[in-house]
Amino acid sequence: MTPLLSVRDLRVGFGQNPAANEVVKGVSFDLAAGETLAIVGESGSGKSVTALSVNRLVDFGGGRITNGSIILQRSDGSTLDVAKAEEKVLRTIRGRDVGMIFQEPMTSLNPVHTVGAQIEEAFKLNRGLHGAEAERAALDVLDRVRIPDAKSRLAYYPHQLSGGMRQRVMIAMALASSPRLLIADEPTTALDVTVQAQIMALLAELRAETGMSMIFITHDIGLVAGIADRIMVMQHGLAVEQNTTDAVLDNPQHDYTKHLLNAVPHFTSGKAVRADGERAATSEPIIKVDDLVVRFPVKKGLFQPKGAIHAVDGVSFDLMPGETLAIVGESGSGKSTTARAILGLVEKHRGAIAAKPGRSRRPIQMVFQDPFASLNPRLNVEALMAEPAIANGQKLDDALRDRMRFLLDRVGLPADVLNRYPHQFSGGQRQRLCIARVLMLNPDVVVLDEAVSALDVSVQARVLDLLVDLQREFSLAYLFISHDMAVVERIAHRIAVMYAGQIVEIGEARSVLSDPQHSYTKRLISAVPAIERRRQHFAIDATQVPSLVRPAGYEPPPANWREAGQDHRVRIEEAK
Repeated sequence: MTPLLSVRDLRVGFGQNPAANEVVKGVSFDLAAGETLAIVGESGSGKSVTALSVNRLVDFGGGRITNGSIILQRSDGSTLDVAKAEEKVLRTIRGRDVGMIFQEPMTSLNPVHTVGAQIEEAFKLNRGLHGAEAERAALDVLDRVRIPDAKSRLAYYPHQLSGGMRQRVMIAMALASSPRLLIADEPTTALDVTVQAQIMALLAELRAETGMSMIFITHDIGLVAGIADRIMVMQHGLAVEQNTTDAVLDNPQHDYTKHLLNAVPHFTSGKAVRADGERAATSEPIIKVDDLVVRFPVKKGLFQPKGAIHAVDGVSFDLMPGETLAIVGESGSGKSTTARAILGLVEKHRGAIAAKPGRSRRPIQMVFQDPFASLNPRLNVEALMAEPAIANGQKLDDALRDRMRFLLDRVGLPADVLNRYPHQFSGGQRQRLCIARVLMLNPDVVVLDEAVSALDVSVQARVLDLLVDLQREFSLAYLFISHDMAVVERIAHRIAVMYAGQIVEIGEARSVLSDPQHSYTKRLISAVPAIERRRQHFAIDATQVPSLVRPAGYEPPPANWREAGQDHRVRIEEAK
């Protein structure tokens, strides 16, 4: 049977002499109709460049195919060598024959057009739909990718949506063309596990309905186990191992494949949580949050009453010295807004955020998800690390430089990097640099907002170990925001589960993960991908996230709680 896609000896290079600067070095594979191939590897392995070559988008990033063939079987039965095709021919296959979902939605969406207009444009170009028909199709596809308040979201601009919601819009746009081959480049990296499961269920459903093939690029091998028919492992531009999913996962042959599998954090339902004894023995919280409420005003029209987005609604918790409290939940659940309110980056509507009595005024510091966006590209490491200290009234002297070298050593970076710039580091090194920088002011509380989610699994494992070591050394308290339950299990002492702006369950990590009580916590844990689940059939969950947009003057009913064990409380759910 003729494969839908046949790639032979693909070589791709960059720069003025691409043949001498190859990043893909002779990759070959076949893809059958209706088959899913997972390409797995760390940053810089060449997996994304390989995928971008299939529709020649690599040309727009300075890349050039120097050798090899990419034979695509088209819908009319003809074949096309994409590697040698002219641009006007390539424009006819992009979208219709080969769809693409990119990893970074903010750079892929047009910031000056509403998401509705952009999705409708995809339907217009690929299906010929116009007006109300295109709007209905856009609304339907937004519903399918589980965006709450889909009708009102059509009028939103990309910057008004969370990262997870922006990615869902990108996926909706790709699905608009019903492509025969869909290339998904880390499509669920920014999504929490429940939405990730929904997207995987949707892709599996579309594949079953249309016979669509997929090339799925990811570093999450647990996710690969549930969706892929075959796996290709890439390292340094080479395909080092290629076989069926079961063969690669159960009997890996290459040392690099074994390394990747060992680095994956396995979720064990609370069996691998940290020991309680690691926390400081004190009954006095270092941060106490009581009935925190954050709202963003919404004006529906000139003569219509104003409402508000209830981003955070009555959140209360304590953070103890030396403790890691993980806040988990879907994108848009309010977990990042809670952290930003504690830091004073967003204004609270009401509630109290109190520091420990007598605590020295050491500022709370924050490590963000994207280390490259957090670092000024025009400043070298010395200037970047000096910045918070200078802003705090210190001088750039030998003592400050000694502290820089001390902290760089602690995060595993050599002291001679002080004159380097952010672009000269890998993603993992940049995140280590961000961690060293937040320690310059000797904080006792560090907020980590999805701080390891953008990292490769092996780098992620090393950064997590680093965070644990630094916590012990400097007696740090962490507020750890994440959507990855396997990562949370490795680092958290306690867990707070947020849903629709409210904490619905909070308690000791082992208790919450091994014996979840709230229906949302159960859904969150059941959606965690695992290597043990082969050809997992993701089920479409019809449960809709409630709207956070409330009319003017609305106040939610008071929360009722029940004890679910020692240091484990759950919010009582309203009867349906």
